[in-house]
This record gives sequence, C-alpha cells and structure tokens, in this order.
Amino acid sequence: QVQLVESGGGLVQTGGSLRLSCAASGRTGSTLTMAWFRQAPGKERDFVAGISNLSGTSVYADSVKGRFTISRDNARNTVYLQMNSLKHEDTAVYYCAAQFSVGTPRREAAYKYWGQGTQVTVFA
Repeated sequence: QVQLVESGGGLVQTGGSLRLSCAASGRTGSTLTMAWFRQAPGKERDFVAGISNLSGTSVYADSVKGRFTISRDNARNTVYLQMNSLKHEDTAVYYCAAQFSVGTPRREAAYKYWGQGTQVTVFA
C-alpha cells in the first residue's frame, strides 16, 4: 500500500504562483510513477502532470505546459507541482496519484493510489 498526502493548496490571485506537495509513504519504490490530476466543479478529473521515477521524464497536459513544473525528491518520497501564471480556469481540487509503472500514464484508471485532494482557487 502507498499513502499519499497533499498540501499547499489555497487562494491565489490570477497570475500568481502556488506549490503543491505530495508526500508518499508505505511501499514506495523505484518504479513509483507519481502524477497530479485536477477536478473542477461539474467536470471530470483530468491529468495535469506526471513524472516517472525510472526514466526521470515528466509529461504535462497541454493546458499547463510552460506554466507548471512537476518535480520529485526521492529522498523525501515527495513530488511537487510548481504552478506559475495561474489562471481562473486552474481552479480545481488537485489530486496526487501514484502507481508502480515504467511509464507515465495519463489515464486516471491507470493509477491505484490517490491522495485526498487539495483545493486551489484562483481569483481575479
């Protein structure tokens, strides 16, 4: 089992920045891919960014490319999502997800482990 705990959400003005953190505990390992998803009110949960531990590669949704950066600190079993130039449409509950995988899936169903979510609200 893997437990995930997110932190760092909050209120931020348009154009501002936030950094989300997700700490993993339990059965972590070298093949643990970690990702961020988000769900806006009335919408489906969408992939935001993911990072593979094996390859070190990261992938992003087109909507956040150039503005968000995913990174990980393996010594702390923690993944981060640095969000810059935030827009109102980035408002959502952000979820951390993890799965033992070689690649970095973008599908929600590919991830077995989920955090409880953290709210990000961007206001004008």
